[in-house]
Amino acid sequence: MSESTSARSAPSRYAADDAPVADEDSATAQPAVVLGVVVAPGLARDVSAKVVAELADDLVALDTGVDWRTELRVDRLVVPPALTTEIVDAARQKLLDENWDLAVVVTDLPLRVGRRPVSRQVSPTHGIAVVSLPALGAVHLTQRLRRTLLALVRELAGNGASEGSNGGPLAGMRRQWGRDVLQELATEMAARPGALRLLFVPAVLFSHLRLLLGMVRANRPWRLAARLYRALVAAVAAGAYGVVNSDIWRISAAIGSARLAVVCVASILFTSAALIAAHGLWERPPDRRLRDQVILFNFATVATVVIGIGTLYITLFLLIFASAELLLGPNVLASGLGHAVGVGDYVTLAWFTASLATVGGALGASLESDDAVREAAYASSSDSGEDESFIPQREES
Repeated sequence: MSESTSARSAPSRYAADDAPVADEDSATAQPAVVLGVVVAPGLARDVSAKVVAELADDLVALDTGVDWRTELRVDRLVVPPALTTEIVDAARQKLLDENWDLAVVVTDLPLRVGRRPVSRQVSPTHGIAVVSLPALGAVHLTQRLRRTLLALVRELAGNGASEGSNGGPLAGMRRQWGRDVLQELATEMAARPGALRLLFVPAVLFSHLRLLLGMVRANRPWRLAARLYRALVAAVAAGAYGVVNSDIWRISAAIGSARLAVVCVASILFTSAALIAAHGLWERPPDRRLRDQVILFNFATVATVVIGIGTLYITLFLLIFASAELLLGPNVLASGLGHAVGVGDYVTLAWFTASLATVGGALGASLESDDAVREAAYASSSDSGEDESFIPQREES
């Protein structure tokens, strides 16, 4: 059971490489962002086509530089009880099937991040926002839902509550950045024939660079390892073993800087690839028309994981170096290496051991559940209740 509605007669989306149409309106036509609103069957009375149409009017009034087209679907998506990550994954699949740019899910299920209950969940990388309607309360529900939906869409678009209508050049730059991101989001890449297909991936990346950067930043990749307890414990344990093992000392001293660099890069790439493959983070396009969306999603995933593992590597290096300096006196390390030691020997030991510890972290990450890894890789904004502070106001023209 489904229904759809469109906000005003917005122009259809166009491809970046399409030839211009010799039409009077084509000179002023703007790309359209297609927003899907998915509602649980039991909530269709509260989230009606009128509410969705009013949301489109609110978005158009924000002067974002693009047109908006909204489509309403009534769909359960998942069979309850369901984890929040399962709702997001199902909504992502719905977005791809419908060829939407963004999607908001209004569910009657409770949402949780870990063990903490939340009223909403936003994942810019997936292009998905989820709100639990019962968490909004029973008083003035329609108005609260309308404001919440508007806030969620602005967060998905990279122009959230922190980028309000305050004056100043910085606020203006942020608003312009948000408009550019929406332009990139609404622009589709045309397929290239023959040998030019090889240029499709770089063309997608360069034409959506702001959008890609926003997706990676929203994931907060530098916090990835801290969210994976088993991976962190395994990495620290492997690092501690390397500090006290004399064989590791001798190998690190004899391997040379060039090989250490190769081992460093290889450990980061291996751990990243293992994490992505073991937990199914790589997405495949169900249709050739959706390749640009899937390419952006996969590159955002790879960048997030590589940055996260790189951050783990640097942290391990610093911890191992400090531990070696504290626990291994010059005489102890010299007796194991067979020569006088200096700071360089401690650096090479920390460098090599951090590589081993990073691979150990990959083994620990393989013990994590898929849901735990997805929550860590795709950090989402959420709150435990609706707060007026995150509801943006319309910008004054």
